[in-house]
Amino acid sequence: MEFEMIAKTFMGLEEVLATELIKLGANNVAIQRRAVSFTGDKALLYKTNIHLRTASRVLKPIFTFRASDADEVYEQVKKITWSNYMSVNTTFAIESTVYSDDFNHSKFVSYRVKDAIVDWFKEHTGDRPSVRLDNPELMLNIHISQRTCTISLDSSGDSLHKRGYRISQNEAPINEALAAGMILMSGWDGKTDFIDPMCGSGTLLIEAALIALNVPPGLYRSAFAFEKWKDFDRELFENIYHDDSKERPFEHLIYGSDISSRAIKISEQNVKSAGLQKYIRLDVKPISELEAPSAGCLMVTNPPYGERITSDDIFGLYATLGSVMKHKFPGSSCWLISSHIECLDKIGLKPAARVKLLNGKLECYYNRYDIFSGKRNDYVTARKA
Repeated sequence: MEFEMIAKTFMGLEEVLATELIKLGANNVAIQRRAVSFTGDKALLYKTNIHLRTASRVLKPIFTFRASDADEVYEQVKKITWSNYMSVNTTFAIESTVYSDDFNHSKFVSYRVKDAIVDWFKEHTGDRPSVRLDNPELMLNIHISQRTCTISLDSSGDSLHKRGYRISQNEAPINEALAAGMILMSGWDGKTDFIDPMCGSGTLLIEAALIALNVPPGLYRSAFAFEKWKDFDRELFENIYHDDSKERPFEHLIYGSDISSRAIKISEQNVKSAGLQKYIRLDVKPISELEAPSAGCLMVTNPPYGERITSDDIFGLYATLGSVMKHKFPGSSCWLISSHIECLDKIGLKPAARVKLLNGKLECYYNRYDIFSGKRNDYVTARKA
């Protein structure tokens, strides 16, 4: 039986997520604000949690209604037959997302939803369930857009970007879902070498390897919230979780370097935790000594910017990177993300594409540079052919 679901994501990744869902077999895919709605069955619910690379969580809506204040929300939520989803002994927590002129306090909305659930059980059983913020047995979400309210079961639990392979991290590591989205945008399919010359804690390297091998990122997770649901089908889940029929060989290599030896040690720990040492090569190296590992390789990197700027010569770093790209990466595509347009200008090359993304709270530009060999006019003509 098909039902509606909503996969949440981060700004700028909606189209990538929609493509992922279509490939997984989702129906009625529709892009929303930082989310994609779709329909499918229980098997697809499990698959999306295991396979999606750019989602933060997957919600299953159970009730949509109209309300203009928190008291109306309370009355509507009390209409739900809560024994269908939990028992009086089930611990629960509520997350609220509010985009509305009528509702100013998302926490107060959460409190009223909690009150409605507790009061429902008190009236029907004489007892009350408990709220637990840390590792609850049932995660609920209320989303309010103006006066349209939707109550959903959160099937994921911890955000799906928390893969489970990262055991150590550098300062301000890039979000795993954002890293995967950047790599998918680049068109990376594992048919070339891949390089990140400022690899930090190794997130882009690991996500690139998982994409190349078509290994689901959810395999590293210790648990999903839906495993505690009343209708959880363990046999179905185990069959989906252990299905490796879509994995593929990867015959190239992924190269990561950083000027910081500490960053490389952190990358080594994370790569080992992910079991990907066979595919990833790491080295301590400044940008000035960078060489292309092979002709036509792909570069994706997250250089210092914004709150991460610690270098006295940050403009010089970008200028050096631009020069190295131009002279040592002919025939390659190079993708850079940065919140500083002034820094990107120092690259000295015209971007072939530019995408707006959000890295944490920083609005960023994700630029693609196609490095041509020979005369530029010949390169442009060849791309149009």
